[in-house]
Amino acid sequence: MTDTDTVTDSDSAGDLIRVVVVDDHTVMRAGVVALLAGEPTIEIVGEAGDGREGVDLVRRLTPDVALLDLRMPVLDGVAATAEIVALPVPTRVLILTTYDTDAEIERAVEAGAVGYLLKDTTRRQLADAIRSAARGETVLAPKVAERLVARMRRPEPVSLTARERDVLRAVADGLSNAEIGRRLVIGEATVKTHLLRVFAKLDVSDRTRAVVVALEKNLLTG
Repeated sequence: MTDTDTVTDSDSAGDLIRVVVVDDHTVMRAGVVALLAGEPTIEIVGEAGDGREGVDLVRRLTPDVALLDLRMPVLDGVAATAEIVALPVPTRVLILTTYDTDAEIERAVEAGAVGYLLKDTTRRQLADAIRSAARGETVLAPKVAERLVARMRRPEPVSLTARERDVLRAVADGLSNAEIGRRLVIGEATVKTHLLRVFAKLDVSDRTRAVVVALEKNLLTG
């Protein structure tokens, strides 16, 4: 056990939710522990100062919830999350961080975290999130949820392959499928396959509309 690890006797924990706190900032870690000290249904059973120590602590103590910072030395929060959720005894992972970028959120969720909180969360919100996480429920800070919803609503950028652009340019030139095949030295069936893929990408159902949409989106250059 290192100086950053502390373990308490939880033999009489009963239905308490057992939590470990992993954060490389000593003051922040102590603040989280103090914040949760008055919660009657939550027990802090361990602390660690980096991701590797955190994984080892979770492996040894098998807590219900691991509260992890995102950016830590030795092993960051995402890598630690992936290792924790792969352990044979399930421990739910909650990320508690100051970072709310799309990339950070996605990496944590993909690694297996059930929740993503920001460090401006209140004591009540944190305690409720831990209880929800222990039940296996997804927990997201309001700002994080807003970012995810906004991202889902943003249309994904459309791109065409070089060959799809060649085929569509030929369509714009008024060529038939057979003529396109001869120009590009490919079979007519291959031309049709490329066009079907273009139709799907552009959400259209005919050749003329495909050309119009592609031109509107500036997809025929390059």
